[in-house]
Amino acid sequence: MCWFNTKSIKWKLYACNEKDGYKFKRIFTTKSRSVYNFTWKERIHIIYEIIQALGLIHKEKSIHRDLHSGNILYSQLNDSWRVSDLGFCGPADKPSTSIYGNLPYIAPEVINGRGYTFKSFKSDIYSIAILMWEISSGQLPFMNYKHDHNLAINIINGMRPKILPNIPSKYKSLMEQCWDANPLKRPNTYTLLKKIKEIKSYYQNNPNELLNKM
Repeated sequence: MCWFNTKSIKWKLYACNEKDGYKFKRIFTTKSRSVYNFTWKERIHIIYEIIQALGLIHKEKSIHRDLHSGNILYSQLNDSWRVSDLGFCGPADKPSTSIYGNLPYIAPEVINGRGYTFKSFKSDIYSIAILMWEISSGQLPFMNYKHDHNLAINIINGMRPKILPNIPSKYKSLMEQCWDANPLKRPNTYTLLKKIKEIKSYYQNNPNELLNKM
C-alpha cells in the first residue's frame, strides 16, 4: 500500500504493484553511492513529495510509525516518489506502547518508552528529518554503529547523524527543527510542507547555490 499522486491531482491510497504498470525502485536501500548523485534541486523535490504523502496520511488522522528509506519508492512510470508499507500505520487517537521500525529513524520519545500517543504525529516528523539527512548525505544514518541499546540511549541523549558541510543552510535549519528532542518544537506536516515549498522556491530563484552534487 502506498500514497501517491493521481492524474486527478489528488493524493490517494492505493495498492500498488508492477502488474499495475508501476515500476518501483528502492533507491535508498542500494549500497551503490552513485544512486545518490542527485542535484540539490532534485533532492529537495524528493523530500517535498515525501512530505506531501505523509501530510495526507496525517490528514486522515493516522500515523505511519515506520517511516524510513526502505519504505520510500520511486515510480519510473510517472517520475514520482511514494510512501509505502502502511502495515504499522494506525489511528492517532489509538495510543500504542509498542515500538515499530528501524532504530535510526525512531523518535527519541518513542524509544524512551512514551509510545505512540495522540501527539505522535511528531514522531513521523522526526523520521522525515532523518530522511532529509539521508538524502543530503548519500549515506544510511548511523551506518557505523550497531543498532543496539547503546545507540538507542545515544539517540535519547541527543545524538544525531553528523551533518555534512555542503548542505544548504535553509535545508539544514529545517532538518534540525524536525529532529528536535522536544516533539512540540517540531513542525506539523502543514507547516513543514509550507517551509519546504519556500525552500524549493528560494533555490529555484537562486540556482547558483545548488550547483554542487555529492
